[in-house]
Amino acid sequence: MAQAKLGDNVKVHYTGKLDDDIIFQTSIGRKPLEFTIGDERIIPAFEQAIVGMSPGESKNIKVSAEEAFGPYREELVQAVDRSRFPADLEPEVGQRLNMSGDAERTVEVTVIDFSESSVTLDANHPLAGEDLAFDIELIEIA
Repeated sequence: MAQAKLGDNVKVHYTGKLDDDIIFQTSIGRKPLEFTIGDERIIPAFEQAIVGMSPGESKNIKVSAEEAFGPYREELVQAVDRSRFPADLEPEVGQRLNMSGDAERTVEVTVIDFSESSVTLDANHPLAGEDLAFDIELIEIA
């Protein structure tokens, strides 16, 4: 039976969980995740876990915060003057916004607090600082 290797296009079903078994994302009941192993679109440890698997095979892996989305970095939390936002923007805690960064880059941020004069934004990935676990099933090697 074929085994997945670097450069293969694969389809997998997965369920991602935090340490307390809370599911943060799953493909179950939806279309499988499709990607090319080694294209660096997803967590490298997740990609590497697929290498050597055959269609129909399942496994569970744990990925440390450092290997996943990195540690939570306080320096990525910043209060921004409310005047820098569109006048019609009504911020809400938990709201995700795309902000213009340096060199025409956009950064996705989360509103974590706001007042009449400022909005506090967190540019950390929502899963930064979290150890993750994945249940993975290889569906197909394309």
